[in-house]
Amino acid sequence: MFNFQKTEKFLFGFLLFTLFWLPLSLGANRPWAWALMQMSFFFIGGVLLLINNSLLSKLYAQYKVLVIVWMAFLAWQLVNIIPLPFSLVEALRPERVHFMMNQNTQYLEDIRSQWLSLSFDVGQSNVTFFKSLAYCFLFFIALTLINTGKRLRYTLIVISAAGVFQAIYGALEVLSGLKYSLIFKLPVSHIATGSFVYKNHYANFLLLCLSAAIGYMIASLRVRSGSSPRERLRRIVRFWLSNKVLFRIGIIIMVIALVMSRSRMGNSAFFIAMTITATLGLIYFKPRQKSYVVLFISMLVIDILIVSSLFGLKQVQQRLEQTNLTQESRDEVVTDALPLLLKYGIIGTGGGTFYTVYPQVQSESIQHFYDHAHNEYLQFALEFGIVGAAIIAVLVLLCAKSALSAIRHRRHPLPRGTAFAGVMAIIGMALHSTVDFPLQAPANTAIFIVLLALGALSRDIPMGRQDR
Repeated sequence: MFNFQKTEKFLFGFLLFTLFWLPLSLGANRPWAWALMQMSFFFIGGVLLLINNSLLSKLYAQYKVLVIVWMAFLAWQLVNIIPLPFSLVEALRPERVHFMMNQNTQYLEDIRSQWLSLSFDVGQSNVTFFKSLAYCFLFFIALTLINTGKRLRYTLIVISAAGVFQAIYGALEVLSGLKYSLIFKLPVSHIATGSFVYKNHYANFLLLCLSAAIGYMIASLRVRSGSSPRERLRRIVRFWLSNKVLFRIGIIIMVIALVMSRSRMGNSAFFIAMTITATLGLIYFKPRQKSYVVLFISMLVIDILIVSSLFGLKQVQQRLEQTNLTQESRDEVVTDALPLLLKYGIIGTGGGTFYTVYPQVQSESIQHFYDHAHNEYLQFALEFGIVGAAIIAVLVLLCAKSALSAIRHRRHPLPRGTAFAGVMAIIGMALHSTVDFPLQAPANTAIFIVLLALGALSRDIPMGRQDR
């Protein structure tokens, strides 16, 4: 006899396992790694559909707007991918036709008889579309499987554990003086990168995991507590005997590794996002808890002022102070690419095509090869068009709205902590994306998508009798 609950538990466990191993494969930023990621999410989603015939109708009924937004984003990508008659492409995007003709001057007549896609690189746009489809599966898988308070906790724990593992691995590589990493034998410098290749991807991953860990700490705070000396002593003993101590140590380790990444915006985004979200909690959490205030004061004093200063916080400050736009070429990339946005901004050039179209406008002063814009807002708007970028922005804003509503109105600490994690992740990602491309690492995007889903469900997920 088929056991629905056991199958669902297995799928939930497999989801957590996938989230944990993704960063180990160079941030899943290799074709074989993101192919495995996609197969994992398609497998989980496919099995869920097989065992629950009414799943799609339930998701649509409960998350109608989110379903429509995701479908609109995927459909909009297809505009650049689906082959169209040559004459139509020539009318809509003559530059695409000229680009094809310049590359195939010997086959002009054959080209005129073909159907073409609007994308400047159909292969990369197909890769980007299937990644987006996998992320869509992940989003609704998370909304489906993370349906109890217990699973909420497990999800936050696993994301936090992945961050702690990466923090320990990245810090030990640097402190041990290894020349080559233990995974994939990559060169090791004085900058921590964990199992990632790019330090800013590593820093962003730690930012997301820190959001989950801090959210879990808030979820573990007691709403009601006695004020007698005996009760305070009990709480202190209970704290030191609980897993909260391990989480507190884990947060310290992740902050150390974040500082050791020497990522300027990674560190800035973390501290700013944490401060803003903590302030929102201080304003809206009812009843207001002393333990909440103590938690963030301890983070400010222990993590930032004491521990971080021992592991290179001054070097990060110096890098921020010495940042000079005349020595940076990232801002020039943005300036150079703006004409492309004006030219192709409505429909976009196709997912994954920035490196294809940017050389058209790259100035001679920039000697480096840029396959990404170092600004996610610009790259999304250029590749997916203003319309596509606006659609995905709506998705993030809807999840943020639900999380903020949970912060304001939920009294149970678990949905509060979950919403805190979602809001902090959104703010941190929004800041980091202004000067880098953290969402181009599939491991980071997958964790971010799960935190968006947690933010979306934190407002309404039932907590039983304790939810008052």
